[in-house]
Amino acid sequence: MLDIQLLRKDAALVAKRLAARGFAFDTTYFEALEAERKSIQIRKDQELKAEKNRISKMIGQLRASGHGTDDPEVGDLMKQSLGLSTEEKALEEQWLILQAKLNDFLMGVPNLPHESVAPGEDETANIEVSRWGTPKSFDFTVRDHVDLGEGLGQLDFAAAVKITGSRFSVMKGSLARLHRALAQFMLDVHTAEHGYTEVYVPYLVNADSLRGTGNLPKFEEDLFQVPRPDSDKLYLIPTAEVPVTNLLRDEIVAAEALPLKFVAHTPCFRSEAGSYGRDTRGMIRQHQFDKVELVQMVKPEDSYAALEALTANAETILQKLGLPYRKMALCSGDMGFSSAKTYDLEVWLPAQNTYREISSCSNFEAFQARRMQARFRSGQGKPELLHTLNGSGLAVGRTLVAILENYQRADGGVEIPAVLVPYMGGVKLIEPAR
Repeated sequence: MLDIQLLRKDAALVAKRLAARGFAFDTTYFEALEAERKSIQIRKDQELKAEKNRISKMIGQLRASGHGTDDPEVGDLMKQSLGLSTEEKALEEQWLILQAKLNDFLMGVPNLPHESVAPGEDETANIEVSRWGTPKSFDFTVRDHVDLGEGLGQLDFAAAVKITGSRFSVMKGSLARLHRALAQFMLDVHTAEHGYTEVYVPYLVNADSLRGTGNLPKFEEDLFQVPRPDSDKLYLIPTAEVPVTNLLRDEIVAAEALPLKFVAHTPCFRSEAGSYGRDTRGMIRQHQFDKVELVQMVKPEDSYAALEALTANAETILQKLGLPYRKMALCSGDMGFSSAKTYDLEVWLPAQNTYREISSCSNFEAFQARRMQARFRSGQGKPELLHTLNGSGLAVGRTLVAILENYQRADGGVEIPAVLVPYMGGVKLIEPAR
């Protein structure tokens, strides 16, 4: 959520900055709400208070001079005081309704892009920051991960359709183990080398948690809901970012405890509303997939250095796996709703002859923390909002896809990257089905 004081100071400037990310801020509606707020606040907190004080003083003077409560003049003043109290109560109710309107309005407004973010409407305006690794040249016809997995006899989409429906997958044997090995490898690197604390979190969250990270109310159609007859509905998590970041909702931590760095491996569930026809083949875009998520909570002055470090942590996984990739700085129109600045890491997929996103690393500044009231306190000072960051370290399924395609052999077998061999019990090659 944006800082209301910033909006009150210069709503036109905020609207201009939001326009850079393709969002039309309704300045007229906001200013109408603000005018109503000011009017109520002046009447409630200044005029009514002054009038009640004046009447109270007059009643006190009359009583001091011997006038009793049955005196007509005292009675009239008391009626006026009662009327003012009734008006005050009505204004308080109007105030609460207005605050709810304002809150609902602000909940639908995205974050402001950082000044370093390039303007642009879509991914075509994203900027390549760097590349690592050289895509391998093959002397045979390259297969995609679907053909490879099915050729191994270990990737079964038909079984997933029978069990559940489209855009799910079933993995078997060494391929299932490779998927597990990847998650364990990522967790080990991030905890042992990068200083993250591993956490295990619920896969179901309440609406408050999703509002805190910016998923609700705007993106409800992208979530899988779990209705409950005797309680409020829950939601399957779209990413571990939601439960992990909400660990600090309504909390105040000591400044000395920062930065807080968490890593979690969870399944993720997305309905992918409106994405039909895109990447429907294979494992690139599924309703259920695994991800190792990195989350940091830091002081405001440290958040952009933290973004660079967090992104580098995710890059380390790709480098250790020997997977070529490029780092992209997203333009204003391609960033997520809550992000102030985002880097995407895109891994090379030989069968598509292009780079595809495998990690998105973002700094949300105080946007999520303001919604969650996640704060820190330095000494005896006033609590300040944290800055929150997260990124995939990495998406496990897409990393599996990248390994299948980059480490394939002419006979349809797949070599295991050296760093994963210990996690595979010494297995160095997945043989094709005979």
